[in-house]
Amino acid sequence: MVRSEIISKLSDRIHRKIKKSDLEKILNIVINAIVDEIKHEKSIEIRRFGRFSQKKIKEKANARNPRTGEKIKVEKKISIGFKMSKELKEKINKESEIN
Repeated sequence: MVRSEIISKLSDRIHRKIKKSDLEKILNIVINAIVDEIKHEKSIEIRRFGRFSQKKIKEKANARNPRTGEKIKVEKKISIGFKMSKELKEKINKESEIN
């Protein structure tokens, strides 16, 4: 699902009087809030959905390029971790058992 599909679903479910441009602004605010908090090493918890947090990937000095086999140095990186809530996990597993 892409951003425009999310906005269309929000428009269908919430109310037709709210413009799609306003819904897009709201979605952008939510996404930017998550990104900003993760940048500042804080975790974001959305109840009954899950928790986003910052994961630091260590620097590797003796990594290898899988194509060429040559040694390369991999710089440290920051990634996003997501841990789903118990309720989301149960909901996903119930629906997959039915199908």
